[in-house]
Amino acid sequence: MKVLVANRGEIAVRIMRACQELGFSSVAVYSEADQGALHTRYADEAVLIGPAAAKDSYLNIDRIIQAAVDKGADAIHPGYGFLSENEEFARQVEEAGLIWIGPRPETIAMTGDKLAARRIAREAGLPVLFGPDVPIDGNQESDLDRLVEAQTDFPVMVKAILGGGGRGIRLAQNREELKQMISLAQRESKSSFGNDGIYLEPFVNRARHIEVQIIGDGAGTVLVLGERECSIQRRRQKLIEEAPAPNLNDEQRRLVHEYAHQLGKALNYRSLGTVEFLLDRKGRFYFIEVNPRIQVEHPVSELVLGIDLVRMQLRLALVGDMKYTQDQIVARGAAIEARILAEDPSNGFLPAAGKISYVQEPDGPGIRVDSALFQGMEVTTDYDSLIAKVIVWGEDREAAIGRLTRALKEFQVSGVPTSKELLTKIISQDSFVHGNVDTTFLDTFKPLLSERSEALEKIAAIAAALAMHSGKKTQKQAAIQENNWRKTAWLEQMRGSV
Repeated sequence: MKVLVANRGEIAVRIMRACQELGFSSVAVYSEADQGALHTRYADEAVLIGPAAAKDSYLNIDRIIQAAVDKGADAIHPGYGFLSENEEFARQVEEAGLIWIGPRPETIAMTGDKLAARRIAREAGLPVLFGPDVPIDGNQESDLDRLVEAQTDFPVMVKAILGGGGRGIRLAQNREELKQMISLAQRESKSSFGNDGIYLEPFVNRARHIEVQIIGDGAGTVLVLGERECSIQRRRQKLIEEAPAPNLNDEQRRLVHEYAHQLGKALNYRSLGTVEFLLDRKGRFYFIEVNPRIQVEHPVSELVLGIDLVRMQLRLALVGDMKYTQDQIVARGAAIEARILAEDPSNGFLPAAGKISYVQEPDGPGIRVDSALFQGMEVTTDYDSLIAKVIVWGEDREAAIGRLTRALKEFQVSGVPTSKELLTKIISQDSFVHGNVDTTFLDTFKPLLSERSEALEKIAAIAAALAMHSGKKTQKQAAIQENNWRKTAWLEQMRGSV
């Protein structure tokens, strides 16, 4: 069995590892910007599919399918992002006689249209926030003016019908802002998803973001694989996720699992998917959307369940069974994931580019790192800024937080600025430690970021440079020199507060 992975970075490597364990061969695709990237070297075969621009490479359906055909692939796994939620891509994959490792194309179409998903969820008995089930026609100035004038409840969310990842979403506090936010959301949605359809939804202040992982066999069986807390977000994008969600009582957990199961059954769901909810301050859940793909944060579910979700997904698509039954799904302990982003804290956390001159990933019991990092790697702003995920497991949440604190301190990367220090500060806050956070957490949390991380990165960069360019020393001497520099940087980090 041969699987083409239509993605890049850590998720491509993650999928290829699962293929290798199952005895499947893998094919990587890559852009000109990703020549020499880790996923191209990890795969059994690799195919160049176009220039750096995603639209000409990782979003180019024809080139990806042709690569799969040329290499004799049996199936395509889309990972997350890029074409993972593209109904047309899934359909063309199947029309080419290949296996699509994901939900059915029609399921992607139904869940990708958020208004359609709201209708289906409501019919399945899920609680849905009040709002119209038809898109807003804001193309005519007069229609837009009437809409704005008719809106009386504020604040209100302006949301794109298609897409995800925080794009095409704006918050309007009053009528004056609403018209502007509609225009901004439409432009971003059109640019990102090729569709400017939007709708309005009531804003739930200080809500928690809770999501439930499901998997279905497409023949009536749907398993619930626990829930995750994803409330720590910036610009509607998640930074820290954990499983199980803290401070849910037994009835709340049972209820949100039941809602997700009901929707999965209504959709006759096949493959992995995530049903997302808001939890308000009164303990009421509201359905948001379905993500018909594997999630960035899937590792936290894997660690508490002891189940490889990617293998489970591959096995279902290529072998035909899920291997597990619902009574075998048992959570144990607590897991937390922190996303390491190549972003510049001193410049509004804008995506950053550079060459990785040094990297040291954390290790030890209960620590996992999903990344595609290596020394000499070029990080560009052509793609998402996620460069690594640090995931930890502990016998309870307190142990997991302590382990993540250590892991982030040990994580060293130089060549590009990262979000590491911000993540460290977040998990040290009392509100996080006690599980009392919501989606507005970062609106008021404004940490002062120190210069220590920058200094340590320079030390590590010097160490790498000495080791790489020291032609006058023997290889053994250079290795000793580099190791001493690394120890200096690591010990300094351990002594300091970040």
